[in-house]
Amino acid sequence: MTISTPTSLATAVALALVAGSANAADWNLATPYGDASFHTVNTKQFAEDVREATGGELNINVHSGGSLISHGEIKPSVRRGTVQAGEVFLSILSNESTVFELDTLPGLAGSYDEAWQLWQASKPAVEMLFDHQGLMPLYAVPWPSQGIYTDFELNDPAQFQGLRVRAPNINTQRLTENLGGLPTETEESDIPTAFSTGRVDAMITSVSTGESMAAWDYVSHFSDANLWIPKNIVFVNRQAFESLDADVQQAVLDAAEAAEQRGWEASKADAAGSTQALTEHGISISSPNEAVAGALQAAGDELFEEWESRADAGARQLVEKYRASLQ
Repeated sequence: MTISTPTSLATAVALALVAGSANAADWNLATPYGDASFHTVNTKQFAEDVREATGGELNINVHSGGSLISHGEIKPSVRRGTVQAGEVFLSILSNESTVFELDTLPGLAGSYDEAWQLWQASKPAVEMLFDHQGLMPLYAVPWPSQGIYTDFELNDPAQFQGLRVRAPNINTQRLTENLGGLPTETEESDIPTAFSTGRVDAMITSVSTGESMAAWDYVSHFSDANLWIPKNIVFVNRQAFESLDADVQQAVLDAAEAAEQRGWEASKADAAGSTQALTEHGISISSPNEAVAGALQAAGDELFEEWESRADAGARQLVEKYRASLQ
């Protein structure tokens, strides 16, 4: 019988620790959104859920606020494997496929229920498009509906002429142009500076972004136009995912499902809380009057017709499938 000496016991413990650390995996997840965003809160909870469910076998480090990679470089970086996972505003990928534009088409989904149905209809196509690039979507969470922030009361369509509007995606840019405005690309973190330096006069975004960026410091009005309900998508490098043990993979998928459900509810709650915060800080919130609503409708119709002219049969069929699901 062999008796372990203190030295051999210490060696055995050290070897066990080394073996344990070798089996553990550390992922980096890059997101452009700050820690105060409900999206980032949800993403960090997703990471914590994975860590707990796997007993530390998979640790996902969330790098918020574009601190690791800029927004436009997140998807290419995950595709290359520079980082294992990322989060982006889905419609910034619209140059890749018209499918990625669906949640920024005016009038297509005007409520959370409709936005959910649109996501269910388009999800298989989104998964296929990501899969072709070695990526796998994990979950998607919407922002509150989009409206228009200005430092004046928006009550006349003529006010759009020459208006410099922050436009974070292609359809916001096209809508702005259809209205006679001038679209300007500005990252969320740069919004206050853009307003203070006169690079933008208005922005199309949600009450959530307005609240998190303290919009009351540079605008006075929010026109609750309910243009669309866009989404963020969290995704992973498929090779990194497939390198995990089966039970760890399942833990990631389970945590992702929970994050999606939690995120949609968080968006609804944030919409209510942010609306209250904007009001308390003096921002006037109103619905567009008949003239402005008419101009927005016409610009939106033009945008949708233009999308239909570019979209392939599969994308158009997705819209038909979605609309049928609402009946």
